[in-house]
Amino acid sequence: MNLFMKHKTHEKPYIKITLTDTKPTIFDSKVGGFGYIPHDKDFPCDSQGNQLRLLAQIDCSKVNLEDFPKSGLLQFWILNHESCGYDLKNPRKQDGFRVIYYSEIDKTVTEQEVISKFIENRYDDEVFFPVKKECGMLFTPEIDFDNKEDESEDACHQIGGYPCFVGFESLKKIKKKHDFLLFQLDMDFWDDDELIICWENAGIGNFFINSKKLKKLDFSDVWYNCSF
Repeated sequence: MNLFMKHKTHEKPYIKITLTDTKPTIFDSKVGGFGYIPHDKDFPCDSQGNQLRLLAQIDCSKVNLEDFPKSGLLQFWILNHESCGYDLKNPRKQDGFRVIYYSEIDKTVTEQEVISKFIENRYDDEVFFPVKKECGMLFTPEIDFDNKEDESEDACHQIGGYPCFVGFESLKKIKKKHDFLLFQLDMDFWDDDELIICWENAGIGNFFINSKKLKKLDFSDVWYNCSF
């Protein structure tokens, strides 16, 4: 981010996320792969019974940000479909996407147990899922500025701060009640140009929540935006 091009009128702390070429476990922060599912739970599904796939999982104990959970796992699941689970008419309806928070983690759960719960659905042969490679996460505290909206060159993976959009014009509508950027996942690739994250048409995914509900660890009302 070019600091000389950013005014300091409205600054916000945020956590910048860097993807790492590691092999995270089901208890670690990650994008893609298999996430933690308790013994008595299953993969979240849409209303048609199609299992959702893990977009990202965050170990909250690694994120030092006011109002964000101090422990537990926060997960983001979406449908492997050309829509990426996004419902333009009702972006708060957790059907094609799901946000799940586990305040306590049972370390007796194994990856094989989670994999055994996996059931292929009719979309799993498609290539629409944005995460192309399972990766770990590295968190870095940063300061964000409020005049980068719609500037895709400033986009990054992040928690908190100000969002970036591609071809999306309803930010003011979101800000009225969903004022906290819970998670943002941008396009990404390794130095050898291998794609890691690829939304359709160079898009970006954002999840928003009301900051008061975040403090209460209430993730029932999340605004999911997928712009592509």
